[in-house]
Amino acid sequence: MRKHLWIGGAERETKSYVKLTAPYDGEELAEIADAAPADVDLAIASAADAAKTMRAMPAHRRSAILERLSDLLTERREEAARIVAREAAKPLKAAYAEIDRTAATYKFAAEEAKRLHGETVPMDAAPGGEGRIAYTRREPIGVVGAITPFNFPMNLVAHKVGPALAAGNAVVLKPAPQTPLSAFFVARLLHEAGLPGGALNVVTGDGKRVGEQIVADRRVGAVSFTGSAAVGESIRAQAGLKRVTLELGSNSAVIVDDDADLDAVARRCAEGAFGYQGQVCISLQRIYAMASVADELAARIADAASKLVVGDPLDPRTDLSAMIAPREAKRAADWIDDAVSRGAMLLAGGAPRGGLLPPAVLADVPDDAVLSRREAFAPVVLVNKVRSIAEAVSRANDSDYGLQVGIYTNRIDAAMQAMEDLVAGTVLVNDIPTFRLDHMPYGGVKQSGLGREGVRYAIEELTEPKLLIWRSAGK
Repeated sequence: MRKHLWIGGAERETKSYVKLTAPYDGEELAEIADAAPADVDLAIASAADAAKTMRAMPAHRRSAILERLSDLLTERREEAARIVAREAAKPLKAAYAEIDRTAATYKFAAEEAKRLHGETVPMDAAPGGEGRIAYTRREPIGVVGAITPFNFPMNLVAHKVGPALAAGNAVVLKPAPQTPLSAFFVARLLHEAGLPGGALNVVTGDGKRVGEQIVADRRVGAVSFTGSAAVGESIRAQAGLKRVTLELGSNSAVIVDDDADLDAVARRCAEGAFGYQGQVCISLQRIYAMASVADELAARIADAASKLVVGDPLDPRTDLSAMIAPREAKRAADWIDDAVSRGAMLLAGGAPRGGLLPPAVLADVPDDAVLSRREAFAPVVLVNKVRSIAEAVSRANDSDYGLQVGIYTNRIDAAMQAMEDLVAGTVLVNDIPTFRLDHMPYGGVKQSGLGREGVRYAIEELTEPKLLIWRSAGK
């Protein structure tokens, strides 16, 4: 099966194709188009032309298209989930949840398409403003370049495509090389929903080459990227004066006070650390627990890890499947070995088998170990002892990242102080940082990124405010 490019509302063949295989068993899934520079140029030109149509389209029409897309995803939930499970090795139960969230995200976008509004500005608040009426309105950027990762191939596409279309933009989408099938699937559904040709173009191929061409092109007015900090910094440097939104990951932490319900905390921590093999931007990686409860908490999380089913993503019983590539499992295993060599204790886990890495729990990991410093993006979590909440906050903040962080405590004063002192885009009380709803503002500080996603907030990133001033005649 060959999957061609999607440009101008139709398939477009190209000269070169590459094989796409399933991470779990290596089965060939398709031959995917490897876009040439001329193909990318055509996709951008198609989007630039369609941007005029999208800008003129009434808000209710944009809303109706996105609403229809949401309905189509719900109707074809089984097919969509199996695409994600095969190309991303996402366990089927998690793939179903992603499709449900994706449908909800497009529904949020449909609603927000009808809520684009500005505000009046009281011009007479300043001398010389008498006799003038002013108001703002938000206008589309034009062409949005969307570059998405493999880990949520449907929903993270939705977080870029949905707001962009809701705001009246056109999109050039470059999905991750491992998960293009999801993007092609959505493109066809949007075509069926009535999206004008060229309003969404999907180009696949070498991430660096295609991505850099999209970022550098002057016709692209904004770039929305989710991926690594290194690539994000490169995009920021290349983008010039265009608008850039970057979601760059984390090594998320949670703090556990000595009055927390350990059963509930352990259960949530296991979910947050091991869900989708830990390949989540806000996957729980670091736990700082009060010394009186740390050992018991670590033991309970290790017990939960030992009960998880690792295997075929299409088996409904599977909790964890293969990581996106065997090299990633090997890298994570090396980081675990490094921590153990530095004195950490491995309470659960084991050697990788191809792309399968058993969920790992470690205790007493040094703060200078790579597992403490960098984003693991793997099913691994560390549990370290602290003597006070203040120490826990300090160690949680001792990171190059700052996306989301959580604290479990029943003490209001401790919670309030932590909310003040923790450096992150989001602080959660009595929950793990691995929590996201699709309408909430989502983004981080430091190397975790720039700007905010969450449909309404993303629309603000993908529109420009225009100020309009009327002067009364004779004034």
